[in-house]
Amino acid sequence: MPKKGLSVVVTRRLPEAVETRMSELFDVRLRESDAPMTRDELAAAMREADVLVPTITDVIDQSLIAQAGDNLRLIANFGAGVDHIDVSTARQRGILVSNTPGVVTEDTADMAMALLLAVTRRIPEGLSQMQKGEWQGWAPTALMGGRVGGRRLGILGMGRIGMALARRARAFGMQIHYHNRKRLHAETEAEIEATYWESLDQMIARMDVISVNCPHTPSTFHLLNARRLKLLKPSAVIVNTSRGEVIDENALTRMLRAGEIAGAGLDVYEHGVDINPRLRELKNVVLLPHMGSATEEGRAEMGEKVLLNIKTFDDGHRPPDQVVPAML
Repeated sequence: MPKKGLSVVVTRRLPEAVETRMSELFDVRLRESDAPMTRDELAAAMREADVLVPTITDVIDQSLIAQAGDNLRLIANFGAGVDHIDVSTARQRGILVSNTPGVVTEDTADMAMALLLAVTRRIPEGLSQMQKGEWQGWAPTALMGGRVGGRRLGILGMGRIGMALARRARAFGMQIHYHNRKRLHAETEAEIEATYWESLDQMIARMDVISVNCPHTPSTFHLLNARRLKLLKPSAVIVNTSRGEVIDENALTRMLRAGEIAGAGLDVYEHGVDINPRLRELKNVVLLPHMGSATEEGRAEMGEKVLLNIKTFDDGHRPPDQVVPAML
């Protein structure tokens, strides 16, 4: 039997297979409830554990890290994004941080494409009519949306997910444009027939659809602010499956209500579950509860990466998915 000396605390319920394997490998304390830990519970866990396994709902800031016990040496995040963890302060304390990159790329790109189609073809409005029993039969002018083929898609952040979305959108006949910190290699651009824009403002002003696929960092906070949102064509649509903080949600809501933007498909929100109530009232908006990575396959693979990161660390090696400053 493998040793179980490493103390691991898990902050949320994980897929059953992942919890079972973790119990076999380590001295693990699993979460009985699926509710997020309170700040006091997180602090207590960080005082007692060798390894903490948090999720995006756990804000691990400088103050919490200051309360960590001397034994805490690894924060093995269940998820790719680490903007909820103060990685720099953790490193200063000698605490490594790992994540689970790459495993939800295809799932999130699927959801971005689904939101794009749902908004442009007014699928929720049609679904609502059917569920309420209000449909009176086919009519030539009822619930008319627009074709996605031929539209210009501007991808903000051409990483793994942006690339996966580009390939899907090309199959639908969309024209691919993108803005990124670094331009793709010419061969990659040619493969997906993508046009690079060094100026985000210039790209936004010309697109029919904008998809947000960049992480939340200090430099991307409110990257789509009120000024930039006003550059959009009134017929444009915004899709966000990345991080809510990238968009000024209040400005977006005002413009959607005023008809200055045609629609939005959102899976993430600037203030988490505290969504602008006026946003919920709009028929031209599709709101989902952060479902982008919610597939059985994706969550299982995330768990496998967490296990591998912890096991590698326990064996005295650097976790394969350690987060380093260049990644932030």
